[in-house]
Amino acid sequence: MRLLSPLDRKLLRDLWRIKGQAGAIAVVIALGVMTLVMMSGIVNTLEETRDAYYDRYRLAEVFAPVERAPERTLKRLAEIPGISAVESRVTGMALVEIPGELIPIRARAVSLPEHGPARLNDIFLAEGRMPNPDRAEEVLLLKGFADARGLKPGARLSATMNGARRGFHVTGLAQSPEFLYTTAPGELIPDDARFAVLWMSRASLAAAYDMEGAFNEALIGLERGASEAAVLDAVDRVLDPLGGLGAYGLADQQSNFFISEEIRGARSTSVSVPPIFLGVSAFLLYIVINRIVQAEREEIGLLKAFGYTDWEVSAHYLKLMLVIAIGGAILGSGLGIVSGRAMAGVYQEYYKFPFLVFELEPRSFVTGLAISVISACAGGFGVLRGVFRLAPAVAMRPPAPADYSSTGQAAGLSRRLLDQPGRMVLRRVQRQPGRMFGAAIGIATGMALSVGMIGVQVGFNQTIDLSFSVLDRSDAQITFTHAMSDKVIYELARLPGVEEVEPIRYVSVLLRHDFHDHRGAINGQLSEPRLARAMDAKQRPLPLPKEGIVLSTTLARVLDASPGDTITAEIREGRRPVLYLPVVAVADSLLGSPAYMNIDALNGALNEPGRVSGAYLRIDEEAAESVFRAVRDMPGVAGIGLKEDMRDAIQSIMDSGMGAMRFIMLAVAGIVTFGIVYNAARIAYAERARDLASLRVIGFSRAEAAFVLLGELGLITLIALPIGALMGYAMAALVSAAFSTEVYSIPLMFDAHTVGTAALAVLVSAALSGWLVKRDLDRIELVSALKTRE
Repeated sequence: MRLLSPLDRKLLRDLWRIKGQAGAIAVVIALGVMTLVMMSGIVNTLEETRDAYYDRYRLAEVFAPVERAPERTLKRLAEIPGISAVESRVTGMALVEIPGELIPIRARAVSLPEHGPARLNDIFLAEGRMPNPDRAEEVLLLKGFADARGLKPGARLSATMNGARRGFHVTGLAQSPEFLYTTAPGELIPDDARFAVLWMSRASLAAAYDMEGAFNEALIGLERGASEAAVLDAVDRVLDPLGGLGAYGLADQQSNFFISEEIRGARSTSVSVPPIFLGVSAFLLYIVINRIVQAEREEIGLLKAFGYTDWEVSAHYLKLMLVIAIGGAILGSGLGIVSGRAMAGVYQEYYKFPFLVFELEPRSFVTGLAISVISACAGGFGVLRGVFRLAPAVAMRPPAPADYSSTGQAAGLSRRLLDQPGRMVLRRVQRQPGRMFGAAIGIATGMALSVGMIGVQVGFNQTIDLSFSVLDRSDAQITFTHAMSDKVIYELARLPGVEEVEPIRYVSVLLRHDFHDHRGAINGQLSEPRLARAMDAKQRPLPLPKEGIVLSTTLARVLDASPGDTITAEIREGRRPVLYLPVVAVADSLLGSPAYMNIDALNGALNEPGRVSGAYLRIDEEAAESVFRAVRDMPGVAGIGLKEDMRDAIQSIMDSGMGAMRFIMLAVAGIVTFGIVYNAARIAYAERARDLASLRVIGFSRAEAAFVLLGELGLITLIALPIGALMGYAMAALVSAAFSTEVYSIPLMFDAHTVGTAALAVLVSAALSGWLVKRDLDRIELVSALKTRE
C-alpha cells in the first residue's frame, strides 16, 4: 500500500465502500461487452466456416437449371468469358416412403459424377461408403435427414421417381455445402425430417428421368473478378432455346440465402443491442459518481486546499470510473469467449457444418473496451467538470440550503394524510426532484430493456400465430410435379373427408423495380381466397384483382416499391413473357417474401388457362388418413405438406438458430434490469445510512427506518414505470427490427401484456433489492454509521 499515492489509496477505499453499486455497474458493462464479443465471435466463426466449407468442396457460384439440354451444350457454356469451370448433372424430384409414415417424404435426387470426384459441389462423406457406379440401387442419403429419421448406412428405402417405384440401398451418409438448409419446392421453411436428398449414379438417374446424353442443370464456377451479371445473361442466351429456367447466382441459392440471412441477422443484433447496455452503464456511472462527488464536497475542498490541483482531483474520480468500466470490460470479454465457444458448438450442429473454424474477432475486444471507456468518460464528463470548477473555500462550506417554500401547501396536506415516516419520504422526493428524476430514469431504462426483449418474444410467437392461424387456414398443401389442368381440383374436392379445396399456381419469376431485383415466385390464387389469404396490416383480407400484383411487406421493402408503382416481372418458365404489373397493395406477410396475383390473370399472361401447381386443403380430421392415402396415389402429386409440420419447422428455426439468441438477450435484460434497480437502492442506502442510523437512535423502529428508505425506492419505482413504458416502445421497435430477416419478420409488439410483464419484472427487482438493502440496514452498527468519515 505504501507504493500507492494517497489518492490511489483513497480510490481503493472508495471502491470497497461502493462495492455494491460498482459491482452492479460492472455487471451491466460486462453483459454488454459479453454480448458484443460473443455475437461478433459467432458471426465471424460462421462466416469463416461457411466460406471455408464452400471453398473446400467447391460450391458453384452460378446454377443454371434447364428442362433438357444435350451434353455438348457444356462446351458452349465453357466458352463464355468469366467461366472457370462448368459441370453438368441430372436432378429430379422423388417421393421417399418411410415405414410407419402415411405421407411420403419429398426428396431431391442428384447425380454423382461418372468418373472421380465432382469438380463443383463436391460432397463430404460423413458415414459409410460411396455408391458403386455399377449398382443402380445404391445411394447416399443426406445426413441431416438420416439423423432426423434415425437412418444409418445399410438402410433400405423405397422411392417413386418419375412415376416409377424403385428400391434403394443406403451405402453412406453425406453432407454438402449446397444443402446446409433443405427446403421442399413450394415451401419456405427448411425441415430436415420432411425433405431428403439422394445422391446416386449418373447413369441410373439419367435413365429414370429420360436424360441419357443430356442434363437438366449446369454448375458453373467463375474466374476471379468476373462479372456475375454478364455471365448470367450469357448462360441464359445459351440455355433459353433449350428450356432454360433462368440461371442464378450463389446469393439466390436457397440454402446459401437462408444461412446468409441468419448471419446478417446475428450481425445486426451484435451491432444494435450491446451499445444499449453500454449506454445504460454510462448513465449509471454518471449517477453514482455524481452522488459520490456531492457527498464528498468537503473532502474535495480539503484535497485542493492541501495542494492537489484541479486536474489531480478530477483524475482521481476519472480513475474510479475507469476502474469500474475496464473491470467490467475485462469480465465481459472473458464471459464472451466462454459463451462464444459454447454457442459455436451449438451452431455447428444446427447449421450441419462438418467442421468448425472457431475464430474470435479481435476487433470486438478492442471495440468493447473502447466503448466501455468512452461510455465511462461520457457518463462522468459533467461530474468531472463540476469537480474541476469547485473552489476549495466553496467546497468546504455546506451547500446552500434549497428553497422549500413552494412545498408548504403540499407539506400541510401531507401532515393530515401521512404519518411521520411517510412525510419524510415525500419531503425528500419534493426537495431533491432532480436526483429523484435521475434515479427514476435509470429504473425506466431497465424497464425499457425488458419491454424490448419481452416484445421480441411475443413478436416471434405472433409471427407464427398470424402465419399459421390467420393467413393460412388450411390443413395441408398439395404440390404437383408440373402445372396441371384445374380438373384435378374437382377430383380433390370429391374425395370423402375433403371439406374445402383452393387452387394455387406457382410461377418462377424475376421481379425488378428501378435498380432493385428479387428472384422468387408469384403465387396465383383466387380473387377472394378463404384458405390461404393475403391480408393488410389490420388483418383484413386483400382481394386479388384481375390487374396488378400484391407484394408482401418484406418484398416491397426489398424492391423499394409501394402501391401505385409499376414493377417488371420476368417469367422464367413456359413462354417467358415479361409483365409490367402495377402494385395494387402491400400485404402484411411475416414469413418469406411472397407476391400474389389473381390466378386467372396469371394463367392468362402465360397463355395457359386453367392450370394449377398445387392446392390447399381443409379436411375432416377423422378422415385425414384416407384423404392422404388417396392423394398419395394420385398421378402427378409431388408431395403433401402438413401445416402443423411447417409450423413446427419454423418454430424450430426460431428457437434453435439465431432466433434463439433472443432468449439470451431476455436473460441479459433481466439481469441488467435487476442491476439498475439494485444500484438505485444501494445508492439511496449509502447516502442515507447516517440519517437512518440517527432515526434508530432517536427511537424509530427498524421497520419505520426501513420504510423511510424503501418507501422512497418504491415511489421512485412507481414514477419510473410509465416513463419506462414510453421508452420501451422505442426499444421494442429497435430490437424487433434487429431480429427481423428476409426469412421472417418480427412485428412490433407493444401491448398491455408486454408492458405489464416488464413492469412486473421491475417491481420484483425492486422488492428483491429492497429486501437485500433492508437486510444490511437491520445489521447496521449505529456507532460506526454516526461517525464522520475521514
